[in-house]
Amino acid sequence: MSLKESNEITVKITCPLQELHRILEFKGFKIIDKFTMDDKFMILKTTNLKEENSRDILAKAILIRDIIGNMEKRKTKKITFKNKQFDSQGNIVFQNSINCDITNIEDAISIFQAIGYFQVMEIVENDIVYEKDGFQLAIKDIKNGAKLIEIETDEKYDTIDKLKMKLKEIKIPVDENDYFVKKAELELDKVKKRLA
Repeated sequence: MSLKESNEITVKITCPLQELHRILEFKGFKIIDKFTMDDKFMILKTTNLKEENSRDILAKAILIRDIIGNMEKRKTKKITFKNKQFDSQGNIVFQNSINCDITNIEDAISIFQAIGYFQVMEIVENDIVYEKDGFQLAIKDIKNGAKLIEIETDEKYDTIDKLKMKLKEIKIPVDENDYFVKKAELELDKVKKRLA
């Protein structure tokens, strides 16, 4: 089991993905990783999807995560629980995740179903991670969803403000009106709309 503490910004991309790839490569960024992430979100059967807001529902959700590396041919399967703290404007001020490696996705889903959970949604995304001079950003192409860039804090860029400043400095086409796009909330809102 592992505990990961970091924060991140996530912004929407405002141009076609191929154009963004060309821009990053022109600016000297190199691809360092590619992977596909398949997240199955498990919530309690007693959850009232119509009445509870998406953020509160996701605060109690368990992720069954399957990551398949396209460059290193790695496979990671794990159960993840995320803890996020928000300020009054909806900005993420702190987050951590507890992760437990597993060997079988279907078995993990079955055990959670046995204790009263069900799969509310699945988010599949293709990620490409770029790096230049130690600064990393991940392009997230969500199946039937948003196109995003996610950047996590690290030793050099250890605050959200430093991440924002660096993103502005490299001048790439992103929506700077929202640095905390919450992909899971966007996708859960779609699920709730279909139920309405």
